[in-house]
Amino acid sequence: TSFLVPDEKVSGFAVSEEHGPKPSEVYGFVGSISIVVATVIFFMWAYIPESWLHLTGITYYPSKYWAVAVPTYSMVAVVLAIGFYIGQNFVATPPPTSLNTMFDEYSREHSSIMAFSEDEQPIEPISDIGIDQMNELMFNSKLT
Repeated sequence: TSFLVPDEKVSGFAVSEEHGPKPSEVYGFVGSISIVVATVIFFMWAYIPESWLHLTGITYYPSKYWAVAVPTYSMVAVVLAIGFYIGQNFVATPPPTSLNTMFDEYSREHSSIMAFSEDEQPIEPISDIGIDQMNELMFNSKLT
């Protein structure tokens, strides 16, 4: 069955009331073109000698210092942000000796469910694996 009115079908597809590109597509296209143009202008300003800029009549522009400083500051800011994020995660994580790494208020013990028949095996509910079971699975199975 189809949820479309027969008049709205054109070769099996619904006809949209609104034609043309969506605003997000337009903003994405304009944004990508703007970034390319800004990058070309930046590299021209950074690499063309000042004497050539003066010959073309361009005399008002930022110092060439900023051609090096802005990317450097940006990279340092990104590295510091990543370092801060990692450090914040280390501070928020309990130490390995804490019992909170094994049990907390959200821990669920394994409950045994009896199957109704031999053919029926229900899916077990989500539960945490105890540290003793984990050690048994990881270390004792390799010895045999």
